[in-house]
Amino acid sequence: MPASADITPIPNGTVTSVQGFSAGGVFIGLKTRGEDKLDLAMLVSDSECAIGGVFTTSAIRSATVDLDRERVATGRGRALIVNAGIANTCVGAQGYKDAEEMTRLAADKLGLAAEDVLVCSTGVIGVELPMSLIRSGVADIALDANGGNELARAMMTTDTHPKETAVSFVASTGQTITVGGVAKGSGMIHPNMATMLTFAATDAAVDPGFLQTTIKAVADETFNMLTVDGDSSTNDTYLAFANGQAGNPVIDDRSPDADNFRAALQQVAENLTRMLARDGEGATRLITVLVDGARHAADARLAAKTIAGSNLVKSAVYGADPNWGRLMMALGRSGAEAVEEKVDLFVNGVCIMEAGTPIPFHRDAVVALMSGEQVDFRVSLNLADGAATAYGCDLTEQYVIVNSAYTT
Repeated sequence: MPASADITPIPNGTVTSVQGFSAGGVFIGLKTRGEDKLDLAMLVSDSECAIGGVFTTSAIRSATVDLDRERVATGRGRALIVNAGIANTCVGAQGYKDAEEMTRLAADKLGLAAEDVLVCSTGVIGVELPMSLIRSGVADIALDANGGNELARAMMTTDTHPKETAVSFVASTGQTITVGGVAKGSGMIHPNMATMLTFAATDAAVDPGFLQTTIKAVADETFNMLTVDGDSSTNDTYLAFANGQAGNPVIDDRSPDADNFRAALQQVAENLTRMLARDGEGATRLITVLVDGARHAADARLAAKTIAGSNLVKSAVYGADPNWGRLMMALGRSGAEAVEEKVDLFVNGVCIMEAGTPIPFHRDAVVALMSGEQVDFRVSLNLADGAATAYGCDLTEQYVIVNSAYTT
């Protein structure tokens, strides 16, 4: 779904660019990596929100995922607490108890019921949360309407920078509606649901059922088309909060504002997806793979994500090597229908194969194009009108270095 021309980017936007939301973070000693030492944060709305969530499909998952699924099912919520450094995964029954306690601590601070609060964790698997540190840390969090950046920073693990964005559009009834978001993720990224940790907020009034179906569709076209290293996290969570403070009529699938709302949420998600791919562990280049002309959208998604996730393609991008045979190899094994004699292939806009036949090209010129910060592949299958774009990054020595010493 292409972004609407009616969607306006907000410079330096973040999740608290949305009216009625505040956030803040502190450092309590959970995070041992990086210079930015915030590792516990909260996001809260001034009023009750419709909420939606999409979660990891992994059979091994964080207790936070189980708790959030239960609470998202009610369609209503108000706040979120998140920590980085420890994933609260594979620690037995204590994990769920600690997740529940985190929501109670946040609720007590905010004067809410625990059921109004969601919880997320990210970091090392197999380590129990030091709840004494969290208990004292919650009390120290200062919430602020400009605190979105603190939330984005506190979520980071191996990320090199925070990821945040916001857009707006004017509703059919005249109100300005804002959608903002933050995300974290750098490695263990190959989502089978949504993304690593991503939180979206809007001041639109939105029907909870419509919000849920919309974020699932958005996830399928953005976060689910992202790959860094082929590994899916145990904690993947995508949450959306809609507090209605813009004062618009409730948006549902019959609303005249439904398309613009979808487009705004998708633009936020696409912006964050690109940031996540560009900040892959050790990455030097963003990769986009557009597959069009597929038999159907499902085939296009399968082919695009397979190409973006190929270690051989990723290695070629790192070396700025126009070895297009690796793209054809990945296409062939993807499971998508493809007819060699119909395939057109482009690298950064330069056609290097047409109708299955190689086109002579100036190698040095393509190498120069591939030496920039972004490499765009387009694979036209010329079978029908299915299309999809996948996002990834190159594979470098630094990826191995980062992950060879993650816990040491």
